[in-house]
Amino acid sequence: MNSQLFSPYTIKDVTLKNRIVMSPMCMYSSNNEDGKATNFHFVHYASRAAGQVGLVMLEATAVTPEGRISHKDLGIWDNEHITGLRQIVDMTHEYGAKAAIQIAHAGRKAVLNTDPIAPSAIPFDSSMKIPVQMSKEQIQETITAFRNGAARAKEAGFDIIELHGAHGYLINEFLSPLANHRTDEYGGSHENRYRFLREIIDEVKKVWNGPLFVRISAHDYHPEGLTVKDYVTFAKWMKEQGVDLIDCSSGAVVPAHIDVYPGYQVSYAKHLKEHASIATGAVGLITSGIQAEEILQQGSADLIFIGRELLRNPYFPRTAANELGFELTEPFQYSRAPGRIKNTTK
Repeated sequence: MNSQLFSPYTIKDVTLKNRIVMSPMCMYSSNNEDGKATNFHFVHYASRAAGQVGLVMLEATAVTPEGRISHKDLGIWDNEHITGLRQIVDMTHEYGAKAAIQIAHAGRKAVLNTDPIAPSAIPFDSSMKIPVQMSKEQIQETITAFRNGAARAKEAGFDIIELHGAHGYLINEFLSPLANHRTDEYGGSHENRYRFLREIIDEVKKVWNGPLFVRISAHDYHPEGLTVKDYVTFAKWMKEQGVDLIDCSSGAVVPAHIDVYPGYQVSYAKHLKEHASIATGAVGLITSGIQAEEILQQGSADLIFIGRELLRNPYFPRTAANELGFELTEPFQYSRAPGRIKNTTK
C-alpha cells in the first residue's frame, strides 16, 4: 500500500526515509556525573536505528552542568562530550536513520546539589527548591551556552537540532506567565516572555544552518496559563526566525491534572499546522501504525514522534508496517525473518 507513515520527508537538505521519529526521552544513564555517553546509549539508540526509525532523537542534553535535570543526564557543555555523541551519530547513520539531538536547560526543575536558576524565584512545587531569579548576565550566559551546544552538535555530526521549550524546563518557564513574573524586558507581555527563546534561536542559527525543531508544551492546563492559541503567536515568530518544525507536547510547567487518552495531544499539532502554517510533529500515546497513518492522512501533523512504544518495542516500524501492509526494507541480517509471513503453499 501507499503509506504516508513510510513516505520520505525532506527538511532543508535532510531527507528522512519515513515519518517515524524516536521522541527524546531522558534515560538518566550517564556515569560519574560527567555527562558523557555510555555503552547503554550506544546500544539504546543504535537498536532503534536498526529497527528502521526514520529519525532517532537523543534525550534532553544539557547545555550547562547546572542545567541538568539530574546528575545522570547527558551533557553537551564540554568538547569532551563530542566523541561519544559522534559515535551515536555514526551508529545511527550506519542503519540508515538520521540523527537529532534535543539540547536543553532544566531551569527550576534541576534536581542537583546546586541552587537551580529560573526566570523568577518560584519553585515548581512545595517539594522543590526555590530557584534563584536569573540576572541578565546569567540569561546571556545561558543563551551563549545554547549556541555553544549547537556548535558541538554540529561537530558531532547531528542532522537536526531540537530546542527543548517544553515540560516546564527553562525555555518553557520563560514563556509561561505561571513561572515568569519578571518585570524587565524578559517578562510581562508575550513578546517579552518570548525574548529568551528568540535570542536563543538567533544565537543558535549563527552556528547552525541545518533543520531546527522546537518542542513546546502547547497547553499549561491551568486557567491562568498558556493554551495552544498563545502558541500560534509564538509559532509564527519561530517560523519567521527560521524554525522548521514545532514538536507539540503539553503540560508540566506547573502541577496539573491532565486527562490522557490515545493521541490526546494531536489536536495541538493540527491547530498550529493550520493556524501558524508551520510543520508540526505529533506526540503522546501514539502506539500503532494505523493510528499514526491516520494522523498523517488527516493532515494533523507532518511527523510522528513515538516515545514509550519504542521503549517497549525497538522494532516498532516493523510492527507498524505489518499493520499497514507495507513492505519494509530492513537490515539484511534480518532477512530470514520477514515481517509478513508469506504463504508458500500452492
